[in-house]
Amino acid sequence: MSDVRPVHDSLKDPGVLGVGFPPVRRNHLLDSLPPSAFDVLAPHLVQTTHAKDSVLQSPGRPIQRVYFPYTGLIALVTGLEEGRFLDTVAVGREGAVGLSAGMGAQTAYSMAVVRFPVTGAEISAARFAEIAARSKPLRDLSTRYADALLAQVQQRLVCNTVHPVQERICGWLLHAHDRVAADPLAVTQEALAEALGVQRTTVTMNCRTLQSQGIIHVRRGRISIRNLAALERTACSCYRIERQLTNAVNRSAAA
Repeated sequence: MSDVRPVHDSLKDPGVLGVGFPPVRRNHLLDSLPPSAFDVLAPHLVQTTHAKDSVLQSPGRPIQRVYFPYTGLIALVTGLEEGRFLDTVAVGREGAVGLSAGMGAQTAYSMAVVRFPVTGAEISAARFAEIAARSKPLRDLSTRYADALLAQVQQRLVCNTVHPVQERICGWLLHAHDRVAADPLAVTQEALAEALGVQRTTVTMNCRTLQSQGIIHVRRGRISIRNLAALERTACSCYRIERQLTNAVNRSAAA
C-alpha cells in the first residue's frame, strides 16, 4: 500500500485519476449512493493504492477494511485442496470488497487478490459497519451487492463446468479490459492459467488461436486486444450475465 490520502482531497482534483473517470466519485457503488449517505461516509474514506498480488483479505480471517476500487482489478479467489486457486469474481470500479461488513459480517469467506494494481477508496470495516447501522441506503446497498456476488459465483461455477477454455479466456480478458485503463494488459499466460484453473499449455494453445484470428496479440507478459467486438462475440454468455448483475446493483441503488 502507498500514497494514502483523504478522499476529500481527491474530490477537489477531478483529474487525479485521468480522463475517463467521473469528476467526483470514481467508484460506481459510491456514485450510486444518495448525497446524504455519501456525505456521512466520505470523511472516513482514504484514497490508497495496492500493488499487483497484494492480498486484501483471507478466508477465515476478520474483515479489516472495505475497499472501493477506482482503477484496477481485484479477484475473489477460491482455494482448492491440491493448493491451486481459482478466480471466481472480478471486482473493479463497479463494486467493492468487504462490503458485507455493512450487514454485520465480521469474517471473510474468500481471498481477495489484486490482479492489476488498484487505486481506490477504503475505510475500516468497523467504522463502515458503524455507519451502515445508522444508514438504510448503505445497508440496502450491502445487501444488494451481496446478492449480486452470490449470483456471480453461481454463474462462474456453471461457466467453469460447461464452457470451453477459449470462451472463458475471452471473458476474463473482457472483465480485465472493463476495469483496467491500460492496453496492453500486463498479464502472463501462466497467471491467466492460474486464474482460470487450467494448464498453461491449454492457455497458450487457445491464445495462439485467438491471435491467429486477429482478436488478441500476445507478447512476453502482455496481451493486447486487437478486435474488441470479436472478443465479445467469442466470449461465453457468462461475461454479459455477470456484467448485467453488477449494473443492476448500481441502477437499483441510484433509483
